[in-house]
Amino acid sequence: MTNTPRTPRMPRTAKPKGAGTQPKATRTKAPEPTAPVLSTRALNRATLDRQLLLSRSARLSVEGAVAHLLGLQAQNVKPPYFALAARLEGFDPESLSALLASRDLVRIVTMRSTIHLHTADDALTLRPLVQGARDRELHAFRNGLTGVDLGELASLARAAVEEEPRTMKQLREVLLPRWPDADPQSLAVAARCSLPLVQVTPRGLWRRSGQVALTTAEHWLGRPSEPVPAPDATVLRYLAAFGPASVKDMQTWAGLTRLREAFERLRPQLRTFRDENGVELFDLPDAPRPDADTPAPARFLPEFDNLLLSHADRARIVPPEYKGRTWKGNFAYSVFLVDGFLAGVWRVEEGAGAAKGSAVLTVEPFGALTKAQRNEVTEEAERLLSGPMHQAATYDIRFGTVIER
Repeated sequence: MTNTPRTPRMPRTAKPKGAGTQPKATRTKAPEPTAPVLSTRALNRATLDRQLLLSRSARLSVEGAVAHLLGLQAQNVKPPYFALAARLEGFDPESLSALLASRDLVRIVTMRSTIHLHTADDALTLRPLVQGARDRELHAFRNGLTGVDLGELASLARAAVEEEPRTMKQLREVLLPRWPDADPQSLAVAARCSLPLVQVTPRGLWRRSGQVALTTAEHWLGRPSEPVPAPDATVLRYLAAFGPASVKDMQTWAGLTRLREAFERLRPQLRTFRDENGVELFDLPDAPRPDADTPAPARFLPEFDNLLLSHADRARIVPPEYKGRTWKGNFAYSVFLVDGFLAGVWRVEEGAGAAKGSAVLTVEPFGALTKAQRNEVTEEAERLLSGPMHQAATYDIRFGTVIER
C-alpha cells in the first residue's frame, strides 16, 4: 500500500459514524460583508496549486495524488494517465496500472454520473455520498421502467455481476426476461444507478485495455460500502483540492444539491472571501493561496479534466471569450494551459508518419502566443512525448489554428 497523502492542514471535525449521522451543531456566524476579495488571477493560482499544476509534486505517490484530488475523470482510458503526468514529477503510467490491477484504485461512476478513478476507500464512501443524485438520474428513465420493481432489479443485477463481471449488454440480457416490456437500456441504466458498479481490469490498464465489464465495488474490493456519510469531511477535502470555492462550486463538482447546511456548520472553522462578482467563497484557513503574479507553467490536460468541471463559475480557468470552445457536441477536446488559463486544445496521433512508433502532437491555440509562450508549450509537449508517458520513439510537434465553431 502507498502512503496516505498529506493535504493542507485542515480543521478538526467530527468523523461521520453512519447513515444520517451529523456532526455536533456549532454556532454559526454571519457572512462577513467586508471579506477580502480574491481576483480571478488569485483564484487561478490558488486552484492550480491545490491541483498540483503550479509545480509537479515529487512528494505524493500516485495513490496519494488520486486521493488528494478526490478522484480523476476517467470516462476514457487515457485521461487519468495524462492528468497525473501533468501533476506528478517522474510519473510512470505503469505505476497507475499496477494500482488498478491490485485493486487499490478503481473506476466507478460517482460525481456528475461520470466514471472517475478513485482509491478503494473513496469508492466505498464517495459513491454512497452521491447516491441521491444517482436516484434522481433514474427519473429521466421512468417511462422505460414502468412496472419495474427497482429493489428486485438491484438484487438480480447484483447476483449476476457478482457471479461474474458482465458488460452492459449482458446485464440487459439478464434483466429483460424478468421485465420483457421494459426498455432494455433503461434496465441497464437502473442497475448502474442503483449499484456501485466498478469496471474490472484489464479495462483501464495502460495500453492493455479491454471492454467494459462490471461488478460491484463490494465484491471487487472484498469489503462493504460505508454507510451514507455526512458531507462535512468531503467539503473540507473538496476545498483542499479545489478551493477557495462557493457552495454552488462544490454542488457542481459533486452533482449534489443542498450542501449549504454543511458549509454553515463548518463556517466557524473556515475563512471566507469574495470573488470579483461578490460571491462568497470558503476556504481552509491554512490552505495555500499564492500571489496572483506567481508564474504558472504550460500544462497539457486530458479531456474532461476536473480542473475545468468542478466550479459553477469556470472563469478562474476559462477566459470568457473561450467559453464553450473545448466541446463539440458530446465530444470534449484535450486542452492546454498558458499562464494558468485555458489557451487551446491539443491531440496526439500515434503511429503517424513513416516510422513505426512515431507520434504527432498538434497544438491548436485559441489566440496568438508570444514566442516565449510558444517555446514553453513546445517544451511541455516534448516532455509529454519523450518523458514519463513514453508516447513514441520519434515525434513531431505542430502548431495549427482552431477552426471556429
